Amino acid sequence: MLKLAGSLKLPSLGDGGFDHADVHLQSGKVYIAHTADDNVEVVEGEALSHVATIHGCPEASGALCAQPDGPVFAAARGTGRLLVVDVDSDRTVKEVTVGSGPNDLTWDSLRKHLLVADVKDNQARLADPELGKVTPSSSLRGRPRWCLYDGKLDLFLVNIRDPPGVALISPETMAERKFVSVSVNGPHGLEAVEGTGRAFVACDGKALVSLDFVRGRETAKVPLSGVPDVLWRNRKRNILYCAGEEPGVIDVIDTENMTVGQGLATEEGAHTLAFDEKRQMLFVPQPKSGALVAYSEV
Repeated sequence: MLKLAGSLKLPSLGDGGFDHADVHLQSGKVYIAHTADDNVEVVEGEALSHVATIHGCPEASGALCAQPDGPVFAAARGTGRLLVVDVDSDRTVKEVTVGSGPNDLTWDSLRKHLLVADVKDNQARLADPELGKVTPSSSLRGRPRWCLYDGKLDLFLVNIRDPPGVALISPETMAERKFVSVSVNGPHGLEAVEGTGRAFVACDGKALVSLDFVRGRETAKVPLSGVPDVLWRNRKRNILYCAGEEPGVIDVIDTENMTVGQGLATEEGAHTLAFDEKRQMLFVPQPKSGALVAYSEV
């Protein structure tokens, strides 16, 4: 059960407009892409205190922490660049040109590479942040949405809006190994049970689909309360948190029984979340009030 833990008004130059966020598990800091202000906000999660603002991220569209001890990455969709941020100082230490419209990011912890999903030219590119260059790329079948890396199966998974499905991509060659179709329109949020071949796809058609992507088939489908975006998986409790922006709601899904349980009302348009698995805290940026609301699992 999620319980309200508090809220924090974030600095803002205008109206809301947050995008993907992530938690650096070692420090507990939350990094939030603030699209409307072209920056990344940094918050100390447990204390709910504002730590820093990382400027120079036009159309900030994604923040990703390379766990456990790597840097933080932020996609600047407006300039086609990737910001590499030092966790200790919360300062940008490098910028890498990665394409026309970088949006979603995922980290290959084995090779220390980053997959960058580009929403302007429908490409998935590999970025080497250490060398500051982009290596092989892959043409996608349509506009990419969320992406992730399964370290046990050594696969990239990329949601494609249309045709609806999940592209399985080799981290070595960036070739598409398989495309698994989804029966609901608009795959968006994506999570997986690492090493099992099971993935969860939150779709614009207001449904969550469970996939066996190894066998290439759907195994379950449940309705959602609204049009979803971001998914986060709580591995300890076998549940998913799904942000729905229309209307503003968080659905909590039991992944063992594939049932929707607790629902939490948020602001309309609140489509992103960040989950601190270590401290069992969920963070929800609210676009209208400009607040970051925190919940704890009890």
